[in-house]
Amino acid sequence: MDGQMFSVASARQELDKGNVSSLELTRACLARLQAIDSELHSCLLVDEKGALAAAAEADERLRKGERGSLLGIPYLVKDILMTKGLRTTAASKILENYTAPYDATVIRKLKKAGAVMLGKTNLDEFAHGSSTENSAFGPTKNPWDLSRVPGGSSGGSAAAMAAGLCLFALGTDTGGSIRQPASFCNLVGLKPSYGRVSRFGLLSMTSSTDTIGPLTRTVEDAAMVLELIAGRDTKDATTLSVPVGDYHLPLSQGFKGLKIGVIPSYFEDGLDEGLRTEAIRALEIFKKEGAEIINLDLPYNQYSVPVYYVITPSEVSSNLARFDGIGWGRAEEGADNLLSFYKATRGHGFGPEAKRRIMLGTFALSAGYAEAYYKKAQAVRELIKLDFAQAFQKVEVIFTPTSPHAAFKLGEQVNNPLAMYLEDIYLAGASLAGLPAISVPGGFTEIDGQELPFGWQFIGPMAQEASVLRAAAAWEKINNYQERRPNL
Repeated sequence: MDGQMFSVASARQELDKGNVSSLELTRACLARLQAIDSELHSCLLVDEKGALAAAAEADERLRKGERGSLLGIPYLVKDILMTKGLRTTAASKILENYTAPYDATVIRKLKKAGAVMLGKTNLDEFAHGSSTENSAFGPTKNPWDLSRVPGGSSGGSAAAMAAGLCLFALGTDTGGSIRQPASFCNLVGLKPSYGRVSRFGLLSMTSSTDTIGPLTRTVEDAAMVLELIAGRDTKDATTLSVPVGDYHLPLSQGFKGLKIGVIPSYFEDGLDEGLRTEAIRALEIFKKEGAEIINLDLPYNQYSVPVYYVITPSEVSSNLARFDGIGWGRAEEGADNLLSFYKATRGHGFGPEAKRRIMLGTFALSAGYAEAYYKKAQAVRELIKLDFAQAFQKVEVIFTPTSPHAAFKLGEQVNNPLAMYLEDIYLAGASLAGLPAISVPGGFTEIDGQELPFGWQFIGPMAQEASVLRAAAAWEKINNYQERRPNL
């Protein structure tokens, strides 16, 4: 059996009919993982024993007549979410041997639903990056071209999904870390509204923009996963009290009558020429299918990247302060005073990008500079939110590229932090405003004689995941790009 032939939805049907078992699906995924992941390096941990036990339990529940959307479905999870009894490293040396004492809320929900966790995926250390090259345990490679990055920071989850190692994967998105890898790997990547999914058990990066969401083969699969993991959580005070809807309902509504906003400047300088041509074609398809295209002016959104990269390092410096070698994580020996102990532990434990963000954030929050940097960034953030709020009085979704280009080469930007930060140019605005956004396969562009995938992004109003799912599903049904697989 080849597990990659199934979507979540199709596997659900076959499991319920008894045509396939969860154990068969799980063994197929584990066999494929064993066969090819040494080349991809998408996973940091594989829990074969736990996965087979969970699959056997799921099959028993199915035999007793139980049904559920993700019952018996194998998945992988980004190694920044707590998984009880298993290593949770955040791809950092400072947590290399840390075993989580409890499950994150999303993991607890998936366990209760009978989903089968196969293991933990690679990422940029503490989710700091856009290429998965910042992992302390080595980079992940893109299944579409092993010389290229899979995106980041959820690159391990994206590469594993694209390679057919699981039926869905969980990632986190703080400023594009689900959407950009989805674009680079020909996947659907959904960033829910801030607070739609509980962050309890997530090793925080930027607490005011962190979100947890799925990477899947299809829009329907993303809707199925979101329905299960979303909802109010008493352990996370930031979760929304807005009820979780039936995300299947909008999937068949199509483009007809949909008001789609476009920001003209997003399709000018900075966007790859091939993608610009494809974007124009996509807009024509939207109109042909009955959508109304409305040009928008979001004047403050142009500042989203600099605002994001003031606020994010500031929150990073605060969140990473807990890793001091005393409470938990790595602790260096041989220091003769507290300051030397901190320097040794954090100096050896954190990688270059984590250190860079700690220093930037500490500076932005320091006396004499907080007013000029952090507080000013927060003020502009409110104007960015207002931009979007006014735009959504005119349109139902906003259409943008996900990334300005297809996947770049490994090592091409690793020594250029500014170039890496600009990867978020179309993504950071929705994160700062807390809005739902989805990347859906947009097509393929030729680079060096090879076809590489790229994605389109749809952004929706706060708590209106149904709107972005509707638009993404309408596009998906016209093009079927998700059916293409990398040649591994």
